[in-house]
Amino acid sequence: MSKIAIIDQSTSEFTRDTSLSVQELACDPCKRILRNCKDSSMKIDAVILSTTSDIQYGSTILSEYLGIKPIISQRLDNLCNSGTNAIVSAYSLIKSGLCKTALVVGADIRETKGSQLLWDISRGSFTLPVYWAALFAKVHMRRYGTTEEQMASVAVKNRKNAYLNRNALFRKKVSVDDVMNSKKLVEPIKMLDCSYICNGASAILLSNEEEAKKYTDRPVWIEGIGSSTEAASFSNVSSELSCVQSTKKASNMAFSMTNIEREQIDVTELHDAFTIMEILAYEDLGFCQKGEGGKFVSQNNIVINPRGGLIGTGHPLGATGVAQTVEICEQLKGLAGKRQVNDCKSGLVHNMSAAGSSSLVLILS
Repeated sequence: MSKIAIIDQSTSEFTRDTSLSVQELACDPCKRILRNCKDSSMKIDAVILSTTSDIQYGSTILSEYLGIKPIISQRLDNLCNSGTNAIVSAYSLIKSGLCKTALVVGADIRETKGSQLLWDISRGSFTLPVYWAALFAKVHMRRYGTTEEQMASVAVKNRKNAYLNRNALFRKKVSVDDVMNSKKLVEPIKMLDCSYICNGASAILLSNEEEAKKYTDRPVWIEGIGSSTEAASFSNVSSELSCVQSTKKASNMAFSMTNIEREQIDVTELHDAFTIMEILAYEDLGFCQKGEGGKFVSQNNIVINPRGGLIGTGHPLGATGVAQTVEICEQLKGLAGKRQVNDCKSGLVHNMSAAGSSSLVLILS
């Protein structure tokens, strides 16, 4: 069967404020992709809009804005991993033969309803994500000796990386002391341990192998896909809060599809909604042993979150998974500029939702 490629990618600048609608935001990263499509006379068969915003007919409105008449038009929402779920849907449409090409666009605004989990009554009055992050942090600290300074080092690393990313929301470096002295929100989580929900959009164009060869001499291949949904409510996520079971399952599934081993991954985009979640992801993805995540922050074997992650770049919920994938594609194509990882051949995207109740992992080469 035909391999599936990502043949083009683009992302917008992430911002605190905007007067644009979700559909208008979504148009921005599509412009360069569409210009390239016109040059190659490629027809776009499917448009999938990933967003947590409460809009109706969004992908079809977007298609009209862009002057596209797709065979299939869909809007997809799965909270913070909407973007990677949209990519998997596009992959499946092409793999099935229903489409040859698919444009995946992730876009969201800061005021999205996805920022609070009001539907989950198991959380009681603690509907903000920072509360579950604090639970994960406390358990990991108590069980494995992870320190607040190690968590702070994640923020320092990702803010440093964001400094080189012109599309990042935060382009100011911070120190461990800055993180430790920032406002404490819920023990032990501080302001600078957190990502920031913002406005932004990213897009990628996928195709089958035949179309990819017509369009580009540098396709990025989707080698592995892993997905796991444990629950919707936090009370059913896991009885073991020192790990994220959905990430472990998704990771194992993705690697089982490929001949790529974990030690061969050159660059990774991890879902660092909070600093503790990046530390957990190191372990759950199999990059280090259980309990060693705090020490792994300072490793040099794998480049992690080169664009600045969610903490440095910002977190427009429906766009995040697409933006992570854009970064890995640019790294593999050698287009990442000052952020470029040397001799980059394989990459991984890790995107999750709602306290790790679901996770999705992509392996690209």
